[in-house]
Amino acid sequence: MHFDCLVVDDEEALGRSVCEYFNLFEVKTEWVPGSKECTAFLKGNTTDLILLDVNLDGESGFNLCKELREKSDLPILFISARSSDDDVLLGLGLGGDDYIAKPFSLNVLLAKTQALLRRYRRDGADNAPDSESCSFGRYTLNQARMCLEEGDKEIELKSMEYKLLAYLAQNKNRTVPKNELFRRVWGASVTSDATLNVHIHRLREKIEDDPNNPRYIKTMWGVGYRLEAPDA
Repeated sequence: MHFDCLVVDDEEALGRSVCEYFNLFEVKTEWVPGSKECTAFLKGNTTDLILLDVNLDGESGFNLCKELREKSDLPILFISARSSDDDVLLGLGLGGDDYIAKPFSLNVLLAKTQALLRRYRRDGADNAPDSESCSFGRYTLNQARMCLEEGDKEIELKSMEYKLLAYLAQNKNRTVPKNELFRRVWGASVTSDATLNVHIHRLREKIEDDPNNPRYIKTMWGVGYRLEAPDA
């Protein structure tokens, strides 16, 4: 069976209330309490997105995220009472796509979930380059294969990394404000700077010779980011 969203949280009351609320808005949602149940669920079902608590009963949501990322690139939104910068950065660094701190309102959680679903579904991915390929420097973004190529070499990118780089490349040599990236890449008018910063950092590690002195992805302080396209 296919679901729009799977909630992994050891708080049963919260998990069931999220399911009830989301299903009212036709976001088909199921709940499981922990890692083992999540693994069993995914063997017999599919989902487009996972809402994942960090503190599961005797388990770590961070570890589950790491395991999921070895097999799948589906979006993961952390929901947690742990809201320190270190926890947020760790969650995003392990492959999470966004992070929302408890307590949260269900309407805000629904809005973030719907935004992620729109961005990850093929018919909603309007941020890819208009042509089949888009080049900058020695790199080519291959839209048909949703990958980054450097000559004959393929560089692995997560889905959100690809979408962010594709949007910057589509707007190369233009400073793109952060709010525009939040809206066009994440599909939300507001998300955290930490989420964007972590994804920029990951991209720089993959395409820059010196990530601390980037040639391509430039920070425009107080505004946003700019992908510069010098000659290869």
